[in-house]
Amino acid sequence: MPRADRRDLASGGERLERRLFIALAGGTLLLTSWIGGLLGLQPQVAQIPAAIGALILVAPLAYGALREIREGRPSSDSLASLAVMAALANNLYLAAGFLAFFLWLSELVLSRTAWGAQRAIRDLVELTPDIARVVEAEGEREVSLASLRVGQVVRVRPGENLPVDGRVVAGQTSINQASLTGEAVPIEANVGTSVYAGTSNLTGQIDVEVTAVAGESTIGKVEKLIREAESARTHRQELIERLAGAYVPVVLMVAALVWFFTSKSESAAVRDQAAERAITVLVVTCPGALLIAYPTAMVAAFAAAARLGIMVKNTRTLESAAGVDTVVMDKTGTLTTGKFSVSRLAPAEGVDPAVLLQAATDAEQSSNHPLARSILETAEKARIAARPIRDYQEIHGRGVSAVTPDGMVRAGRAQWLLELQPGIAPEVEKASERIEGMSGVHVMVGDRYLGAVGLEDKLRRNATDVVTRLRQLGVRRVCIFTGDRLGVAKRVGQAVGVDAIEAECLPEEKHEELKYLIRKGHRTLVVGDGINDGPILASADVGVAMGLSGSDIATNSAGVALMNDDLRNVPFLLELARRARGVIGLNIAAALALAVVGLALAATGRIQIWITPFYQAAAYIFVIANSLRLVRFGEDVMDAETLRVQTEASRPVKPVRQADAQRAARG
Repeated sequence: MPRADRRDLASGGERLERRLFIALAGGTLLLTSWIGGLLGLQPQVAQIPAAIGALILVAPLAYGALREIREGRPSSDSLASLAVMAALANNLYLAAGFLAFFLWLSELVLSRTAWGAQRAIRDLVELTPDIARVVEAEGEREVSLASLRVGQVVRVRPGENLPVDGRVVAGQTSINQASLTGEAVPIEANVGTSVYAGTSNLTGQIDVEVTAVAGESTIGKVEKLIREAESARTHRQELIERLAGAYVPVVLMVAALVWFFTSKSESAAVRDQAAERAITVLVVTCPGALLIAYPTAMVAAFAAAARLGIMVKNTRTLESAAGVDTVVMDKTGTLTTGKFSVSRLAPAEGVDPAVLLQAATDAEQSSNHPLARSILETAEKARIAARPIRDYQEIHGRGVSAVTPDGMVRAGRAQWLLELQPGIAPEVEKASERIEGMSGVHVMVGDRYLGAVGLEDKLRRNATDVVTRLRQLGVRRVCIFTGDRLGVAKRVGQAVGVDAIEAECLPEEKHEELKYLIRKGHRTLVVGDGINDGPILASADVGVAMGLSGSDIATNSAGVALMNDDLRNVPFLLELARRARGVIGLNIAAALALAVVGLALAATGRIQIWITPFYQAAAYIFVIANSLRLVRFGEDVMDAETLRVQTEASRPVKPVRQADAQRAARG
């Protein structure tokens, strides 16, 4: 963790402790004075602790007021300080002290909230070790995290946290990623698995090739998102602060009018109460509750979102989510998992399906393409082993070729095989019809066409339920924008029930389609994960990136990152945003209503000055308690997911027989 950040966090803790000490010291003196009065001490003696306590408590408030006035933005500190000092000037020491004490309590609540956010950052950053164990030719060497470079290999032993993002190059283990994704079930990491800084290595020793360090790691980006969200300001928040700024002179004018008309009263008793009534007006109308109406609700909403692995970059994004009426989703990696599986074998006439799968396996065994990996996995389940090959070649955008025991095998796009052997067109057409709507790998041995392997990208679990839930929340239009073929996009769109599909789109074409929707007045939310989704994620009212599996460009362009790639978090985000909007509205209405009622009571002398601190405290308590309702929002989603995971974990696994695997491969 950078030294500057540690100093900032330490100073934040010291400030909180100092404020707590001032509040306790002042409060103790006030309590002493109050008890002394109850015990019958002379008023002059009993008031001494109250005067000292009031001075201790009001001094920092007065400093804040002077700063507000100097900056030209008088607000709650200015009004409160004026009220307290006016009470002191009129020898109302106990009332002035209790007013300052309750104002301090509200300051402590806000300070504790801010310090909680800072501590969350500190706890997050401290998940990453300060040192790493670099593996070199001569052995292991411990180095500082700052000196690590991309491409180096670090060793992580059982029980240690990972210092970097990387890819496992040796060993296997279980890794707990709950700090990033919120998922309680560990993942199994083998060679080739991507792993992340701050996660916990549970069972085995692994060597990890570094792909990102420090602030570029996933946990570093999460830290940055939290800091940005903490410091962000929105139009609504600025409007509230401007309202509070205009509110101060109005209250001063009302207090002056109350004093003027009361002091001119024919009744001597009423004239004596003129100053006290004016001070009471100042106290009960302090806009403190109004000023905390927005930040307390937003902090609670961010906490609820983070619990489910939703990282919101700023409050403006959460505000915009409350008004979304159109949702645009990418297909591959968003509605689907991005992991292909063999769904159907379409052999040519007279060709055995096993022969087709064997040839495809032989050809694809050296390829890293996702389709190739899926074919090999299916062959393994069917107990079909890849045979030795030579002269392997991978032709970019077309396919692969290799010499096998059966001769030259080519596997890839239909168009490529047709260019090499035009006479196979009728057979290719028949096979293509059988795998329509799927991604196909066509196979040819020598000049003989064997058929096609149809693969499908599986829908994400709950994708259909997510679209249904979006409609229940009032989303009028759900669209798919994808660069994939129209047939594949239609298959997915029909399965989940979307309203419109834009297929075979380039990034700039996706951007133009989105701009058209925005010009039509739609308030848009876009969900994507790829590099080509970057422009529309940045242009939408709300951009949501499929966090860990998505590209860096998508994550950086979006206003929200889903750390666990659970699509159910999209409707939850909309629900949370709307709930937060309602809570903020209620907070503002309550703060203003209590101020108006208090003003009427104070101006007519129906509320005593010693009650005003408690009246103010009631407004603060209502706003804070109302906001904290958001913290628990979404716990039912977590409970349901935990139950599902436990159920699946307890379900017995059935062995896969060879005949079953072959039937599955044939579709």
